[in-house]
Amino acid sequence: MHIIEKKIQNLRDELRAHNYNYYVLDNATISDYDFDVKLKTLQELEAKHPEFFDANSPTQRVGGTITKNFETTVHEHRMYSLDNSYSKDDLEDWEMRIKKLVDGDIQYTCELKYDGASISLTYEYGNLIKAVTRGDGFQGDNVTANIKTIKSVPLQLKGDYPPKFDIRGEIVLPFEGFNKMNEERIEIGEEPYRNPRNTASGSLKLQDSAEVAKRPLECLLYNLTGTNLGVKTQFESLDKARQWGFKVPEAAKLAHSIDEVLGFIEYWDVHRHNLPYETDGVVVKVNNLQQQEELGYTAKAPRWAMAYKFKAEQVSTKLNSITYQVGRTGAITPVANLEPVELAGTTVKRASLHNADQIKKLDIRVGDEVYVEKGGEIIPKILGVDLSKRPANSEPTIYLTQCPECETELVRQEGEAQHYCPNYNGCKPQIIGRIQHFISRKAMDIDGLGGETVALLVNEGLITNYSDLYELTKAQIIPLERMAEKSADNLIQGIEQSKNIPFERVMFALGIRYVGETVAKKLVKHYKNIDAIIAASQEELINVDEIGIKIAESVTAFFASEENIDTINRLKGFGVQLEMSAEALSGQTELLKGDIVVVSGVFHSVSRTELKKIIEDNGGKVSSSISSKTSYIVAGDNMGPSKKEKADKLSIPLISENEFLQKVD
Repeated sequence: MHIIEKKIQNLRDELRAHNYNYYVLDNATISDYDFDVKLKTLQELEAKHPEFFDANSPTQRVGGTITKNFETTVHEHRMYSLDNSYSKDDLEDWEMRIKKLVDGDIQYTCELKYDGASISLTYEYGNLIKAVTRGDGFQGDNVTANIKTIKSVPLQLKGDYPPKFDIRGEIVLPFEGFNKMNEERIEIGEEPYRNPRNTASGSLKLQDSAEVAKRPLECLLYNLTGTNLGVKTQFESLDKARQWGFKVPEAAKLAHSIDEVLGFIEYWDVHRHNLPYETDGVVVKVNNLQQQEELGYTAKAPRWAMAYKFKAEQVSTKLNSITYQVGRTGAITPVANLEPVELAGTTVKRASLHNADQIKKLDIRVGDEVYVEKGGEIIPKILGVDLSKRPANSEPTIYLTQCPECETELVRQEGEAQHYCPNYNGCKPQIIGRIQHFISRKAMDIDGLGGETVALLVNEGLITNYSDLYELTKAQIIPLERMAEKSADNLIQGIEQSKNIPFERVMFALGIRYVGETVAKKLVKHYKNIDAIIAASQEELINVDEIGIKIAESVTAFFASEENIDTINRLKGFGVQLEMSAEALSGQTELLKGDIVVVSGVFHSVSRTELKKIIEDNGGKVSSSISSKTSYIVAGDNMGPSKKEKADKLSIPLISENEFLQKVD
């Protein structure tokens, strides 16, 4: 090795060690002055010898990279949300559900739930490769340059780390640093930041990474994701991550029962106020990673984890007025307009009143002093009324009878909580809302087109439904407010590129009531093209996996509309994907049509996830629990004894991994 290269490498190693001791272990082994001298020496050597450049050198933490547009990056492993619980009963119900699905004793890892900005870090051969925000869980923004400035994020790992993995965590702003930032802002006459969480989140999207480097952000890690990671439990993975150089909070506990979990929760509900960071609850995870794999995921969250939320902060304030919003499906939502009040670090001015029944139940009236809570939901909610402060001339609230936008008489179906405006094609908020849903990230993901621009296009009369987007011209949109030539080019290009979006996302984008992402995928997988879905009767739709009567009614009602069929035909004419691609169809068969299959145990040739995909790709249905309807069980090593016992009792056949793979070969 070249003598200068060796000197550079030694300095890097030394600075990394000092950085780890100070920012991760909170145990300084060198003065700030000496650290800065060594860092400056390294910077000078690297400047003179660019041939020895290293993207993960300690000098790269000072920032300076300018990022004008953050690249959207797809997560290799989806970042799921967590289901929330608020009581002992919720946790006990959760435990009862998971005990039905896995065998053996269940232990739990309890971790504090820090309130910051979620991040996913990818490492290859010990080096930080990329850092991506949570986004919508499927894809997020690449903020690697900004994350590199955070001193507690290791740029290079140590120890026996796997060749490639993701690690998930939370970017937080400690109270001390947050308060210091605000003191400096007040001193120069700037508005103080509202709360640490929003400030941490906003920091990740600053264009100049040198500005991010000035903020005292920290990164707390909690979850390894990948394959062949060399760990068997969540608790072990936390310890391994610490050994590799990550800042993993020590306040984690292995619990052997829900009672022990509740003990952890009770302790931290009191002591969390002494922590240096914001925390709003406890995350409880099934400790055994094999059991986690068996439990799997719902459409939105892992079955093996539950977030317990600490009791939310409450305040009281005056209800000034009630207004009504119209959603894209025509649903009417009453909104409480409040006297502004500070709550959980933000100023609250509005709260959802949900529906007419909720208003009647709480007897909420304009002029009331109401109790407001900001809990697990982003939108605050009204819990009740302080009747002792009710004005003498108070009048009961009479719910709206006509649409606040188009004055159409509202309807309320039997069994429905909400009122609806039935003016599907003539009510402007519904039209705008449907198009905004159509262009959204999880749907058609049209670059260059945001919600405000959609409203502008509708209000200017340029579009009346989402198929009109494909006839827009540059000449039509350039005169619009805040629309420069480059913006117009991006919008037209984004619309054109959306023609490549796969059918399952187009199906979701259509905005059919009750047809979310999961239902859209089920319909597309079953029917393969839009014409088959249009032709399906309610009875046929109900026979599709996870499609109930309400969804079937909604789908048939949508396609019974001539306007909707006209829109679909126009989309076809413009080249939007309304059938499964040949590539997607190539792996699809009906070999397992009618089979309901349970997958249990540890597998060697393919992973459990791959097995489930093979079953679904061949027309079968994967079930998480054994019942009399189960066709057979694909049994791997270490299949639980109680599952085996239940299978024997119901005479359900067991087949090996190899037997199954031969079956679909």
